[in-house]
Amino acid sequence: MSAIKVHDKYFVPWLSEGMIQDKVCELAAQISEDYRGKRPLFVCILNGSFIFAADLFKNITLEAEISFIKLASYKGVKSSGHVLTAIGLDNDINGRDVVIVEDIIDTGKTLHHFLPQLFKQQPASVKIAVLLHKPDATVYHIDIDYCCFTIPNKFVVGYGLDYDGLGRNLKEIYQVQEG
Repeated sequence: MSAIKVHDKYFVPWLSEGMIQDKVCELAAQISEDYRGKRPLFVCILNGSFIFAADLFKNITLEAEISFIKLASYKGVKSSGHVLTAIGLDNDINGRDVVIVEDIIDTGKTLHHFLPQLFKQQPASVKIAVLLHKPDATVYHIDIDYCCFTIPNKFVVGYGLDYDGLGRNLKEIYQVQEG
């Protein structure tokens, strides 16, 4: 892996494809164990988490369903401060065990906005599975139940994460090069 350029910024390799896949498989095994005998609904937050959700879901070893919702709060490399819902959840989640699948939690604003809407539908339980967490960027506390990687407060691309639409298709995760 070598440095790459996305738009006007350079990014350096940070997490390899193998490291990511190992953690995703570990997470899937833990979720499968925790939900044994249940049929959870995975709610994938688009766009960023679609690759993570696909890899996670194909390693789940129990009956499960998956649905998608689109929430957005990013413009460029910074949060816009506004959360927009573009595609809503059309599943009946009343009494269901729900696992929210998110690519990254940094400020926590996106889930802070979404969770109250979800709880109004009275799910039996809600747990959060996240690929990346940036605790140093957290403004809104979110209880994370499953996390692959805790990372520093630096902008990253790859494995579904983008910079203004580009970089999602990279198999690895790259960190913005500073200086």
